[in-house]
Amino acid sequence: MGCRQRDARSTLLRVVAASDEAGDLLVDAQRRLPGRGAWLHQRSSCLEQAERRRAFARALRRPAPLDTSGVRSYLDSCGSEDVEPPTTDENGSNS
Repeated sequence: MGCRQRDARSTLLRVVAASDEAGDLLVDAQRRLPGRGAWLHQRSSCLEQAERRRAFARALRRPAPLDTSGVRSYLDSCGSEDVEPPTTDENGSNS
């Protein structure tokens, strides 16, 4: 979502909006929380790009700005790396 690159769902992190109106984002590591989800690479650079583009509000169809501090702390705790993924062509093979 942040870097706009496609990847397998097994490598992505699912993020959902909390059910209350507080505007908090929750990490759905088990991929079982109800509601609309947004998918994000497990890199802080991808999160920063999504924040800059205000992509969470659009993807989750929420009107207010959303609090991404929970997602950021999750990425920091799991030791996310800011390594760019390998480039692939439209067929999915590495180039």
